[in-house]
Amino acid sequence: MNNTKSSKMEVPEAKDSMNRFKTEVASELGVNLKDGYNGDLSSREAGSIGGEMVRRMIKKAEENM
Repeated sequence: MNNTKSSKMEVPEAKDSMNRFKTEVASELGVNLKDGYNGDLSSREAGSIGGEMVRRMIKKAEENM
C-alpha cells in the first residue's frame, strides 16, 4: 500500500450512503451543502461536518461493542 493521500473509498458502494450521511449532518449543523463542488465552505464549516461525522461513527461503533 502506498502512503499517498487518496479520497478513494475502500468500499465504493458506500459512497452514496456517506454522501447522505454528510448531507444530513451538514443540515443539522446549519451548513448549506450543494450537490457537487463546495469549495466555498470555510474550513470551520467543513471541519464541523467531518468532526461530527466522526463523533457519530465512533459512538455507533462503541454501541455495537
